[in-house]
Amino acid sequence: MKKKHLFDKPENLKRFLKVFYISLVLLVVVDLFIPKHPYFTWEEYPSFYATYGFVACVLLVLVAKYILRPLVRRREKYYE
Repeated sequence: MKKKHLFDKPENLKRFLKVFYISLVLLVVVDLFIPKHPYFTWEEYPSFYATYGFVACVLLVLVAKYILRPLVRRREKYYE
């Protein structure tokens, strides 16, 4: 008998995503009202750290895929 998991039902997944997106929007709204003490001027922009983290993550994936992967990849028949 196969064990049932929480996200096996589509309605549970939809419910989770809805709560997740609502919490993201609430965090962005709350961020607008929190006083900041920035060192640099660009840190004053709303959601600067979220945008910075997202761009850094995307760049990391692209560098790993298009620059590092060709350097460390072996040819297809290497283990034969």
